[in-house]
Amino acid sequence: MFRTGFLSADFSAARRGGRLGALGLAAVLVLGGCSGSDGDPGAEAAEGGTSSAAPSGSAGAGASASASPTSTSTPTPTAAYKPASAEGPAENVPLPVMPELAKQESKEGLIAFAEYWYALANYGYETGDPEPIRAVSAETCFSCISYYRVLGNGYADDDWMLGAQLHVQDVSSNFVITDEGAYQATTLILQDEVHYYGPEGYLGSNTGNSTPGVQLMEAVFTPTAGWYVVTLETIEL
Repeated sequence: MFRTGFLSADFSAARRGGRLGALGLAAVLVLGGCSGSDGDPGAEAAEGGTSSAAPSGSAGAGASASASPTSTSTPTPTAAYKPASAEGPAENVPLPVMPELAKQESKEGLIAFAEYWYALANYGYETGDPEPIRAVSAETCFSCISYYRVLGNGYADDDWMLGAQLHVQDVSSNFVITDEGAYQATTLILQDEVHYYGPEGYLGSNTGNSTPGVQLMEAVFTPTAGWYVVTLETIEL
């Protein structure tokens, strides 16, 4: 699953090495070197969602104080999302917002969190930004290391990635705590093919996966940090 593809012949050996690697489930599962954070993921999700008010209107000349019109606020327009293409990287990608259910220590909360976590992984593939995933993953999540490396290589030197999106087909959990104090969730997932581009044009690609693979996520819940991933493994390709 998530096999490594071959790049075009004009792709230099040095750059080829940077982009070839397990991208799919394997890479996401390999989101390994995450630096755990006690920050509130929900607060980060608010990024880009603010609006500013226009200056308050004033009464027209000659109007009495009692007849002054009520001032109104004009929200700042939200920049339109633009997906990645051969011409350039994605723009104004909305940061996924953690659902309230994902903040609960329950079977349903864990499933909602797992879905949110993969949404953050997709955000990283579109933007090259690994920080949202880092905020909800621990240093023990060794799969994250490969994921961070993939993003670092894919977005180096003004390059960008197109595709690689993960499609969660199903998430299940028996919600039984392990000896290490974690809960497990099993995810059935697909991944799109990924293409690499740079200022000089097309750089190469890696094949995706049209047959669902299975990943095992282990997560811990704390009152201060909520859910965070401690282990992610591909158990079936």
